Amino acid sequence: MQDGLANGGRAGRRSPGTLGRHLARRLVQVGVQDVFAVPGDFNLTLLDHLIAEPQLNLVGCCNELNAGYAADGYARASGVGACVVTFTVGGLSVINAIAGSYSENLPIICIVGGPNSNDYGTNRILHHTIGLPDFSQELRCFLTVTCHQAVVNHMDDAHEMIDTAISTALKESKPVYISISCNLPGIPHPTFVNEPVPYFLAPKVSNQLGLEAAVEATAQFLNKAVKPVLVAGPKLRVAKAQQAFMELADACGYPIAIMPSAKGMVPEHHPHFIGTYWGAVSTNFCGEIVESADAYVFVGPIFNDYSSVGYSLLIKEEKAVIVQPNRVAIGNGPSFGWVFMVDFLTALSQKLKKNTTALENYHRIYVPPSRPLKRENDEPLRINILFKHIQACLQSLLLLLTFFSSIFFPLTCGETTVIAETGDSWFNCQKLRLPENCGYEFQMQYGSIGWSVGATLGYAQAAKERRVIACIGDGSFQVTAQDVSTMIRHGQRSIIFLINNGGYTIEVEIHDGPYNVIKNWNYTGFVDAINNGEGKCWTCKVRTEEELEEAIAKATGEMKDSLCFLEVIVHKDDTSKELLEWGSRVSYANSRPPNPQ
Repeated sequence: MQDGLANGGRAGRRSPGTLGRHLARRLVQVGVQDVFAVPGDFNLTLLDHLIAEPQLNLVGCCNELNAGYAADGYARASGVGACVVTFTVGGLSVINAIAGSYSENLPIICIVGGPNSNDYGTNRILHHTIGLPDFSQELRCFLTVTCHQAVVNHMDDAHEMIDTAISTALKESKPVYISISCNLPGIPHPTFVNEPVPYFLAPKVSNQLGLEAAVEATAQFLNKAVKPVLVAGPKLRVAKAQQAFMELADACGYPIAIMPSAKGMVPEHHPHFIGTYWGAVSTNFCGEIVESADAYVFVGPIFNDYSSVGYSLLIKEEKAVIVQPNRVAIGNGPSFGWVFMVDFLTALSQKLKKNTTALENYHRIYVPPSRPLKRENDEPLRINILFKHIQACLQSLLLLLTFFSSIFFPLTCGETTVIAETGDSWFNCQKLRLPENCGYEFQMQYGSIGWSVGATLGYAQAAKERRVIACIGDGSFQVTAQDVSTMIRHGQRSIIFLINNGGYTIEVEIHDGPYNVIKNWNYTGFVDAINNGEGKCWTCKVRTEEELEEAIAKATGEMKDSLCFLEVIVHKDDTSKELLEWGSRVSYANSRPPNPQ
């Protein structure tokens, strides 16, 4: 009987799990269903354990940079992303993408297959290194672009190190680095129970006295203003404060503007929405209303040389309330720390008097935009004509997808997301009026050209119910083009507008030179070649408005379930007027002479 109890006791306890399975289950628990990876000899065993997890899908990418960009795009759609690469040659390749995610406050779990645990502390020289017996080079490179680092090369505290890293990524909304020795993923250990206990991330709570003081001081400041305005910034996302922001906007009646990198975070169909505040290149009439206000509330702003158009914003500090994720500063006066954005906006909405003066002023001066000039028959396509049709495409896709959703998927609504590549697409896409529930993504702080190809892959993989519309310049596309093949491989149905104007147009407007001209590709031929007749992919060259209309109709109709690649050929000097203005101001800021010593 005693033997039976003993055997039964052992049989009733869960057998120890492995490190690889624990990591896979943790990823699933936090919301990762797809991991973007490039195999290498140091991560192969780990990949075996990840693909063994039924709820985890491995997406093989063409290179590590694109795997990182894809994890970035995935995190924008789902809240968290993950990528897996090999030691040093993979890690130092993906690090540029991770730096971009750090700048954009995106939680990315960057996992690296590391050296065998027995090699640490020896004098051995390994491949995939620079030839020194020091394995810390990769770690040191990641220190400044991740909020936490874990080098797992023994089992006893592996559980704690992995869990701490992942939870830190979620709490800080920043990337983390986890290196796992290549001989450890399959080893069982008592700390790895079959199902890891779900995380509980304690909510951040404001200092109540500080919150009350900040609200009182801000309400007093704004309630005496004549024509205050609200301006949304990109840190609304990391603070998860979009809803609180809109509740404040409804309560106070102020006009709502957005900084360019906050586009997509505020509904543009809202009656108080007046456009993008971007200094000299703002939406028509929006800049005038913001800069003439006697008080402005910037919620989650980032003021850099790009968002300030070469430091030329006509904003006065004494008129501004700056609300950051955990701090509020009022004019030239007090600043309140440990006051969290959602708490502050929610409390402030109860204290502000309704004031629609600035909104009424906007309606008085507003003149509807004129239509692009009438084109001649067979006239070469112009950029403003292209984006007129992209705007119409967004509206028609919304109507079409909503119709089919109401019939076949009554509980969901098929929607679209626009992804804008660094370049003139920043300015042209910024002018699009997003329909209800239309997403928008671009990478303004880091501005790494080529980002959008991987980001489109990742976003579309995370949000399969959405159709992504990506606007990518030819120069940027050449940096990361390979992973269009991964989009095809995974049956994605994005629409890519490849804008072929023969070079790096944004750099031409900052400082021109022969280095801004690139070798022209047969872009549709390239995509056809990597499709190789094996996937659902349709390509088309577009030179005139008639061809564009036909191509968009086919992409949204007959080819709606395929990846659609439209190469749009335009003149090299055809740019938005906003880029011309912005480029000259950024050029001036870049060329300032050294201060006298």
